[in-house]
Amino acid sequence: MKLNGLRWWVIALIALATVINYIDRQALSVLWPDIVEELFPDESALERKQIYANISIVFVFAYAFGQAIFGKIFDWVGTRLGFVLSIGVWSLATIAHAFAQGVLTFSLFRAILGIAEAGNWPGAAKGNAEWFPTKERALAQGLFNSGAAIGGIVAIPLIAFLTVYFSWQMLFVVVGAVGLLWLIPWLILVKAPPGAHPWITDEEREYILTGQRQTTMSADMVETDVEEYNPSTGELLKRKQSWGVILASAAIDPIWWLFVFWIPIYLNEVYAMDVKSIGIYGWVPYVGAWFGGLLAQNRLKAGWNTDKTRKLTITLGCLIMLPSLLAMSQPGSPTMAVIIMAVILFGFQTAIGNVQTLPSDLLGKKAVGTLAGFSGMAAKLGAVGLTALVPYLTADGNYAPAFIIGASLAIVAMAAVWLLIPKIEPLKKLD
Repeated sequence: MKLNGLRWWVIALIALATVINYIDRQALSVLWPDIVEELFPDESALERKQIYANISIVFVFAYAFGQAIFGKIFDWVGTRLGFVLSIGVWSLATIAHAFAQGVLTFSLFRAILGIAEAGNWPGAAKGNAEWFPTKERALAQGLFNSGAAIGGIVAIPLIAFLTVYFSWQMLFVVVGAVGLLWLIPWLILVKAPPGAHPWITDEEREYILTGQRQTTMSADMVETDVEEYNPSTGELLKRKQSWGVILASAAIDPIWWLFVFWIPIYLNEVYAMDVKSIGIYGWVPYVGAWFGGLLAQNRLKAGWNTDKTRKLTITLGCLIMLPSLLAMSQPGSPTMAVIIMAVILFGFQTAIGNVQTLPSDLLGKKAVGTLAGFSGMAAKLGAVGLTALVPYLTADGNYAPAFIIGASLAIVAMAAVWLLIPKIEPLKKLD
C-alpha cells in the first residue's frame, strides 16, 4: 500500500498531538477558580496567586529540563518511539491530576506532565527535519505551531463547557485519555523514517531526500554534496550561532507563557470573570496566534533565501508584539484586552515558527534534536523567571509591569538573531 503525501499526514498527527498538549496543560489554569475554592478556601487572593505561580513554575522547570532530555531521547530512539514515550507519559500524568489533594501532589503531577510534554517540541523539530525538504520546513513548522494555537482556541471554551457536566477531577481523566487514543494512529502510520517507510511513494521519497541535500558549487561550477554537520554537544555549544538560537528562544518564549498561564487568571482578577465567562473570552487571543502561524509560512518559494526569510519574519513578528504589549498596560474593556492579546500572539506565532526552524537550518539531522532541546530548555527557564515575577509585579492587580518586561524581551530576541547568527545557513566543521 502506498499513501500519497505521507509527510503531510505525519505533520498533521504531530499538530494534533500539539492540540492535545495544549488542552492538557491549559486545563489547570481554566479550572483553577473552581480548584482553589475547593482545595484552598482559606487563603487570601495573593496567596492563591502565589500557589498557582509556584505550581506553574514547577511545571515550567520540569518542561525546561524535559526539552533537553527529550532532545537527546529523540536523537537516540527516533521520532516514532520518542513520541510514544512523550505523549504516553504526559497523558497518564494528566489523568493523575484528578487525584491531587494540595500543592505537593499538584506539583508532582505537573512536574511529570512538564517533562513529558516537553518532548513535543524537539520531536516536532526532528520530525520536520526527517520528513520535509529544506524549502518546506518553515511551512511544516507553521502547521505544527498552528496546533498550539488551535489547542489554545479549543481548550478554554471546551473545558469551561465540560464543567457543566463533569467535576474538575473527571475533566482531567477525560482530556488525559484523549492523548492515549492518539497513540493508535501514530503507531500505525509512522512505521519508519521516509527513507525506509513501506507506504511512501518513490516520488515523495526522492522529493524529500533530494530536498534535504546540502550542496556547494566548486571552482569549476560543479555542484557537489556537502557533508552534514553533526557536532558533539561540546562543539555545538562553542558556536555563537547556537547561542543565537538559544538566546532568541529564551527571550521570545516567556511572552507566550505569560498568556498561556495568566489569561484565565488575568480575566478572573481584573474583570471578575468566572470559569464560564472565561470560556467566552479566553479563547479569542489564540485566534490571533493561529493566523500568525499561517503568516509565518516562509517566502522561499518566492525566491527568498533562508537567511532573509528567517530574519525578516522573526523581526516582523517582534515588531508586531512590541507596541501591542505596551498597549496592554491600559487595555480598557475586556473585549479590547483580548483583541490586543490576539495581536500579540499573532506576532508571536509569526516569529516563533522561524525561530524553532533555526536548528534544522544550521545543523545536520543527528544534531537538530540536541540544539532544539537546549534552546527549548532556555526558553522554559526564561518563562520560569517571568512566571515567578508575575505575582509580585501584579500584587496590586496592575499587570502593566509584566507586559512592559514582555516588550523588552521582544527586542532581545531580535538582537540575538541578527547579532549572533550573521548568516543563517548550514554550519561547517570548525578548523
